[in-house]
Amino acid sequence: MLTLYLIHNCDTCRKARKALDAKGMPFKTHDLRKDGLSAPLLEHILNRVPLVEAINKRSKTWRELSEEEKDFDANSGRELLLKHPTLLKRPLLELNDGTIIVGYQDGDYDKLA
Repeated sequence: MLTLYLIHNCDTCRKARKALDAKGMPFKTHDLRKDGLSAPLLEHILNRVPLVEAINKRSKTWRELSEEEKDFDANSGRELLLKHPTLLKRPLLELNDGTIIVGYQDGDYDKLA
């Protein structure tokens, strides 16, 4: 089953859910705000998505960070995501083969079976 990592009140995440529903594709959700982001789940994601691609530098959370926090390396970047799960780019759609599609724009899911 597909897994959609998201924040339920995010407009882009709503579009992604709507696109999957329109295709009749069953999926489960993991709300990063409500369900959190554990260290094992973060490692699972980062094994598929590079850290620099996983951090949402356009988010309100990013803008509120100190300059020191924004100057991260691999270890402090992980700590930053665990401390601020909403900093993770979203939605993240994990396919059955373990591939993760980062973000959503109209048409992104058109080729999914």
